[in-house]
Amino acid sequence: MLRITAGKVASAMRGSLGVTSTRVIAVRQHGTEESAEAFDSRYEKYFARDGIDGWEIRKGMNDLLGMDLVPSPKVIESGLRACRRVNDIALAIRWLEGCKDKCGDQKATIYPYLLEKISPTLKELGVPTIEEIGYDKPELALKSVYDI
Repeated sequence: MLRITAGKVASAMRGSLGVTSTRVIAVRQHGTEESAEAFDSRYEKYFARDGIDGWEIRKGMNDLLGMDLVPSPKVIESGLRACRRVNDIALAIRWLEGCKDKCGDQKATIYPYLLEKISPTLKELGVPTIEEIGYDKPELALKSVYDI
């Protein structure tokens, strides 16, 4: 109600002041579509930059995990190498957890494929998998009342 009244008052004032209404149309430019290889290359270069710090690594990882995709093994490896350069194993494990979570309902098929592809890099960097350190099972989970 107030919005309608305010709109009528504003249009009446414009008419009395002699101001003509102009509409501004916002045009959003869409860039050209990026191929999967170019996308992977862009994030590999982002994580491979010299002088990258933990905050920038987290930003890149959050951007990737916020998209509707599972990062490719090359991008995951690049992120792991960046974590190793800043000596942040907790971030590397969190990155693996995020990538596993992005597999969604296809965890049984996609996640083993990713582990197979990135396992040489994990061994090279000394980063344990989520299953090796027991983070795949909750430590303090309550038993179901139906199991008692």
